[in-house]
Formats: sequence, C-alpha cells, structure tokens
Amino acid sequence: MAGPNALTGAFSALAKLTMAIAAASLCVLVLVLAWQVIGRYALNDSPGWTEPVALILMSISALFGAAVAVRMETHFNFPTLVEGAPAPVRGALKALSRLIAVGAGAALAFYGGFLMLDSWDVPMAGAPAPEGLSYIGVCLGGALIALFALERLISGDPVKEDA
Repeated sequence: MAGPNALTGAFSALAKLTMAIAAASLCVLVLVLAWQVIGRYALNDSPGWTEPVALILMSISALFGAAVAVRMETHFNFPTLVEGAPAPVRGALKALSRLIAVGAGAALAFYGGFLMLDSWDVPMAGAPAPEGLSYIGVCLGGALIALFALERLISGDPVKEDA
C-alpha cells in the first residue's frame, strides 16, 4: 500500500496534469475563437464547428481549473467565516466546506456523465461529433473536483508546493 507521501505525490502529479489540460484547452479556445472571428468578419464565411468546439473547451478549462483550485482550497472555500470562528469550530467548518465540494463535484460528475451518455447518439449541430461530447468537461471536471475535495477531507490542509 502506498504511503501518504506517495499518495500526495500522485495527487500533485494529477493536479499538474489537470492544470496543463485546462491551460491547453484555454489556449486552443483562443485559437478557435480567433478563427471564428476571422471567418465571420474577414472571410464572410463563419465556420459552423467553432461554437460547439469552443463550448467544449470552455467547460474543460473552467472545470479542470476549478478542480485544481479545490485542491489548493481557493475555490468552494469560506475563509472569512472559518478564520473568524473559534479554534474548535474551524475544523468542523473546513470539513463541511470539503464535504460540500465533494457533493457538488460528485453531482456534476454523475449528471454530466448521464447527459453525456444520454446524448452520445445525437449528432452535434455544426460539428462532426456526438452531442454527448459537450458534457465531457462537466463529467470529468466534476469527478476531479470530488476527488481533490475528498483528498483535502482526508489529508487536511494543503501544503505549499514549489511551482
């Protein structure tokens, strides 16, 4: 069985990969939107695939970034309330915040997965892909949010890492 340091290392590696995917999605999103603007205003022939692809990339970048923020506890967090509470109550408030994040992430993963599977056979308007692909960011991002929040619930406060 892996020790706590190995597990922390695995979660750190997953968080770095998640952030890299979010950043790459954001960069590709900018390129797709630039092509959409060029097609619409310079070429007078707007490509139909850019809008659905942009929506997929946006959900991936937003929810993957939110998942990493949950791990660092800069998202789904109530610092003013926690820091202002008496010391014995702080732990309970942090645990509650983490449980809320686990529940929200699990709900996003479950319902995003349901929507993805339910609409997989439907062709996407404007792009040669299944409509279910639109929900992949919600499903995977929600799973990552739940996973990172569960890590915080079990292991406690995040440790500052060198970038």
